[in-house]
Amino acid sequence: MKRIVNILAVASILMVLCVGRSSAQHTIAVTGGAGFSSARLYPAQEMIPVWGTYSTGISWRYYSMPRFVGCIGIDVELMQRGFSYVPYPSRYEKNPNYPNKKSMPHYTRKYHSIMVPIVWQPHVYLFKNHMRIYLEAAPTFCYNFASTFENTEPLTINQTTTAEPVSGKYTFRSERDNRFSFGLAGGAGFDLIFGQFEIGVKARYDFGFSDILRNRNKYYDYAYDMATTPGENPFYYTPLRSPVDNLNISLRVGFRIGKAGFKEWEWKRPKFPKNKEVFKYAL
Repeated sequence: MKRIVNILAVASILMVLCVGRSSAQHTIAVTGGAGFSSARLYPAQEMIPVWGTYSTGISWRYYSMPRFVGCIGIDVELMQRGFSYVPYPSRYEKNPNYPNKKSMPHYTRKYHSIMVPIVWQPHVYLFKNHMRIYLEAAPTFCYNFASTFENTEPLTINQTTTAEPVSGKYTFRSERDNRFSFGLAGGAGFDLIFGQFEIGVKARYDFGFSDILRNRNKYYDYAYDMATTPGENPFYYTPLRSPVDNLNISLRVGFRIGKAGFKEWEWKRPKFPKNKEVFKYAL
């Protein structure tokens, strides 16, 4: 975890150094928020959204002149993600003791990711440039680490069935887990602008394309998993697909590098005189 914090700190310093001598079109911001996460397992399972996941990070934006549409930027975010599902809903759906999916025995995984979205942001200004409303689109790239699990499904351990939930650290293994993932994100938000300072709110939904569990990988020592850490891995073999999605609503506080204002951003292309053709009567 300390290594991850050091990486984020170095990224922040490099971002400041890169734009420290830049003009007014560069903005650096810190973000923090919360949301929910889930997976799209295939074959389909009864999924339970994992609420309360968090995100925090830094962002850089470059606002080009109006003849170009929108701005570009890069974010570096530390995120919590995960998924939860009911392995055997048919066992409990008619039992009055389990009125909904969340009350049924289920399996939950949570893990941390460093996500790097490369953002394109079309926007408009309102109220004499004191408010910016924008949309976002971005490809996202993630590195996954530091996972935990909780399994409340009754387990058979040493020929003894126990109903006690088990939980603990989930160990990433190359034959069953993906460290790297990618996806596409879209969102919207607004910023209130006070001189060089900005404060705003944004919502972003990340649609995963890659799998958190390795696609179609069957490995021989599942029994070894159960013997060392019972309940850690509930899959006899990994699902055919397991992309993870998440939605986060976050607060953004930014600072525009340089004291120049919006006059530089309102530059217009000069009009050139048209060529005038004169008809010559003489041959």
